[in-house]
Amino acid sequence: MRAQQPPRTDDGERRVEPSNGQPPRPTKQELVEAAGRIVPDVIAMDLRVLFCGINPGLYSGAVGHHFARPGNRFWKALAGAGFTDEIFSPDEDRALLSLGIGITNIVARTTARADELSREELQAGAKRLRATVKRYRPGVLAVLGIGAYASAFGQRAKIGLQAESPVACPVFVLPNPSGLQAQYQLPELTEIFAELHRVVGTARP
Repeated sequence: MRAQQPPRTDDGERRVEPSNGQPPRPTKQELVEAAGRIVPDVIAMDLRVLFCGINPGLYSGAVGHHFARPGNRFWKALAGAGFTDEIFSPDEDRALLSLGIGITNIVARTTARADELSREELQAGAKRLRATVKRYRPGVLAVLGIGAYASAFGQRAKIGLQAESPVACPVFVLPNPSGLQAQYQLPELTEIFAELHRVVGTARP
């Protein structure tokens, strides 16, 4: 019996269907077309913690979910640190709200690389983020990317809880969880997420 072929997109390219039950992977053309898209925030009032990425990558823009590119370690670190009981799939990102967890970005638009963002965009994103925190009142803002945080808010930063917060709640800075960031391996990244988990446990509410 002939094996069933994966469906084709409008341009004739075959879409790859993962074998692990995950959503179909976007094609090269779909990734190209994702540039400039906005992935909706996962947000609600009075969250325990609001995670903040730098900006969505093309893969996330194509599928419409945060930290979606295979190899991104956000979801594994989140589970390993105790925020979730199991490793969530990116398409389950809105289920985090029931756990008091949200996701936003410093800059909303999708790019292939974070270094495509200008300092002006990051600074404008910081202004928007201040307003978001003031409106939604999360217990802790957790920013994923020390360099982008420093550029956006114009202040020195360290990994961990910041001595001074530029927004209306405590700020905890984590490494960028992208698989391309080799400085922090998954065990180290998970331990930093675990430290955030302890901070969140002592914060309001």
